[in-house]
Amino acid sequence: MEFLPGTTDETERNGSAKADSKSFIDEESRAEESLLSAPGKTGAEVGEPTSALDDKVDDKSRDDADEGVAAEGDAGVVDKEADKEEEAEVDEWMDILGSGHLKKRVLKAGEKDWRPQKSDVLKVKYVGRLEETGKIVDEVEEAEINLGDNEVIHGLDFALSLMDKGEEAEVIVKSRFAFGDMGREPDVPSGATLVYTITLLDINPEPLIATINLNDRLTIGLRKKERGNWWYTRDEYTLAINCYRRALEYFDDTEFPSPPSEDELKLLLDERLKTYNNLGASQIKIQGYDAALISFGHVLAAQPNNVKALFRKSTILKEKGELQEAISVMQKALSIEPDNRRLQNDLQNLLAAQRRDNTKQRDLYKKMMGTSTDADKKKTSPKSSSRNAVRWLVFASTFVVAMASFVAVRYAKM
Repeated sequence: MEFLPGTTDETERNGSAKADSKSFIDEESRAEESLLSAPGKTGAEVGEPTSALDDKVDDKSRDDADEGVAAEGDAGVVDKEADKEEEAEVDEWMDILGSGHLKKRVLKAGEKDWRPQKSDVLKVKYVGRLEETGKIVDEVEEAEINLGDNEVIHGLDFALSLMDKGEEAEVIVKSRFAFGDMGREPDVPSGATLVYTITLLDINPEPLIATINLNDRLTIGLRKKERGNWWYTRDEYTLAINCYRRALEYFDDTEFPSPPSEDELKLLLDERLKTYNNLGASQIKIQGYDAALISFGHVLAAQPNNVKALFRKSTILKEKGELQEAISVMQKALSIEPDNRRLQNDLQNLLAAQRRDNTKQRDLYKKMMGTSTDADKKKTSPKSSSRNAVRWLVFASTFVVAMASFVAVRYAKM
């Protein structure tokens, strides 16, 4: 979001004054030229003595002087009006988001039309106080940050994008854009509103990373990585991911302004792998499993026995339903750290899950093949009952016929 600075009528007034002055001078010049260029005549010859001409020159000088005073007076009025506008701008509160959650006012104006862009390197100092008590809870004497890289609270990131170089401002930040409902132990309570006094000391474009020496790269990359860790502890996983990705740009080992030593490269690589591990952990938290597998892949390509990466990779594979591969990865991790109770427990859980999965598959196979299952028994029992009923009917019919024959024979003998 960008706000254009206010304008004044000073330019128009200055332009008008210049035009009037030029017109007046042109008219005077033309009059003098016509007077002096008359053929065969001088000023005395046209009936004006030298003293009269001198008087005229004196009168003109006085008129010019009076006009100069008037012009200076007009300029003074313009300056006063500009000062009034600047004072009004300094005193006025700006509702940055239109919700009242983030407000800013200028305490000291900076250089006009010199505002930072995203990723610019800013040199800042600020003091943050609790609105309720005035207690200082967030203070930085002088620090460098990249605008928009989440290296400060949201409210300050927004406010800095609307400040001019050299400007000092007061910013009221509601908890949503400060430390939220979580607060910050032990000094920032939940839901606290903060009041910041912030000065934008300098603005510089972000240099090409390939032109930055290794030590400076490490310093900047570690700053961003640590900020990512801070966001991770606050369950702000997306912001943590952004910080880790920016840190990885500085931990890249492809180009340097001068060749680094082997020890320096090793240090850079170690920080890079730690950052990839943290990035993958954050991606797991937002269920970005495929992206996390790529992050851990970078770690394991350089350090195949990195237990932390193996453990997290196994966790992802389990979530994706790839139990056998998850077990294999966990077994490798356990072979590196056989006494690790966490790995032992997780492997047992994976094996139990695999057994349950195998049981379900066997039951499904039996159903598909039509073997004796409870469902099959229920389906076949009506048929068995029907066959038994037929047998009993035949037996009863035979018995009735036999009895009838016996009675008939006895009756015939009588």
